[in-house]
Amino acid sequence: MRGCGASASRFHKRAGEDLIAEGPVAALRVVIEEREQYSRRLDLGREHLEELWTAVGENVLTTVSGGDEAPAYAAGEPDLRAAFAIKEGTIGIADALATLDRVHRVGIDQTSGGQFAFIPGGGIFPAALGDLLADVGNAYAGVHFAAPAAAAMERALLRWMADLVGYPESAGGDLTSGASIAHIEGIVTAREATDLRPADASNAVVYLTSQTHHCIEKGLRICGLAECVIRQVELDDRRRLRPEVLEAQVRADAARGLRPWLVVATAGTTDVGAVDPLDAIAGITEEHGLWLHVDAAYGGFFLLTDHGRQRLSGIERSQTLVMDQHKGLFLPWGSGALLVRDERLLAEAHRYSATYLADAHEAGSVYSASDLSLELTRPFRGPRLWLPLKLFGLAPFRAALEEKLLLAQYFHRRLSELPQWNVGPEPDLSVVTYRYLPKRGDADDFNRRLLDSVLGDGRVAISSTQLDGSYTLRTAVLHYRSHLEQVDELLDVLNREANRLESS
Repeated sequence: MRGCGASASRFHKRAGEDLIAEGPVAALRVVIEEREQYSRRLDLGREHLEELWTAVGENVLTTVSGGDEAPAYAAGEPDLRAAFAIKEGTIGIADALATLDRVHRVGIDQTSGGQFAFIPGGGIFPAALGDLLADVGNAYAGVHFAAPAAAAMERALLRWMADLVGYPESAGGDLTSGASIAHIEGIVTAREATDLRPADASNAVVYLTSQTHHCIEKGLRICGLAECVIRQVELDDRRRLRPEVLEAQVRADAARGLRPWLVVATAGTTDVGAVDPLDAIAGITEEHGLWLHVDAAYGGFFLLTDHGRQRLSGIERSQTLVMDQHKGLFLPWGSGALLVRDERLLAEAHRYSATYLADAHEAGSVYSASDLSLELTRPFRGPRLWLPLKLFGLAPFRAALEEKLLLAQYFHRRLSELPQWNVGPEPDLSVVTYRYLPKRGDADDFNRRLLDSVLGDGRVAISSTQLDGSYTLRTAVLHYRSHLEQVDELLDVLNREANRLESS
């Protein structure tokens, strides 16, 4: 198929030519009709639509069905600058797909069950279909008046998540692009609800830990609260916040005349997957009048499991929390949510007025997404979550999450049985940390080389972190395609490469 915009040069405005035609209306119509002939190329006819649909459909099916065959990691950085450059000319769909295929061939393959690095994303196929349907229909879900059914779908999804957490009927939230934006909205809500002015930030205290995700401090800075006093609360031997230390620090800060303001607890840290003792922390925040914000971006959807509900007990006592559907529900990147115990506080923090939206506001009896969010313009995010949940039901998601918990325990036990491996504590969720202790040489250097060797093998991908100053490897089991076969393969690669390096 030729490019959709071929043979367009005669309609281009000449350099220096005024686009607005002068003269009688008849002459203006001629100019408009000329432009219309070319602009209509954006609205493809059935034949072209079917040609694009066939080509893209075959490409998608090949990608989706071939996920187990591609390497989990491939090094390299191809020079695609010429292919990415935008010019007046066009290319056909085959050439465009060939370029996109090259994009997906390097780096971490996020569709691979061998992806154990960082916190894996998902990419289940019905979510992509949901995005396609949302984009083709192009409903504007940001204002209820513009697309009431689309807005109702997103509110229903947020209500389901609030019920999963155990929030009351007063709760609300926002579907976001991910945790970073959701945290900012949560911090803004806490700031406004507690009447904390940025000018008074130097007297306000935020309590977190060394395991708190970096986007929290980034979000505080973006929200004008960089001057807040930051307390890193001591961790226990499983790298979880120690409630007794938190309470002592809150009391000490209040005695100094400071304002204990915000506690950020984590339900599944990125480094080690630890879950802070949420019930105990909530008791302290309630007693002393602090705002409790929970980062459950990674761990939140483990609430679908018995283990997760036990580990995350107390999360329902928070004021705000963040969850990522692109983690625990295996959706494509760009799927997060903020939940707020009292929706009115979220709306008050994000209030706005615009005369051109007056009719939409007057026609609405419920909050619109734009009333509860940093965003006005936004995609219709509902279908990418709603369609998989409706097609699969909750049972496969619950089983997959339980499987990942068990796989992490299996990996931990297997590696603990092998000589020379120093394995971290049993996982709270599905992240395991470990390092190989060589018989000679620097252990940090050895593990760096081991990581490079594992990635060089390509069948699996893992990542690293620093714990107590030591270079540490980590495995995060969360991809929907990760099963016993892939975990056994990871164990095989780790041991083979460690032995090879040890003997070299």
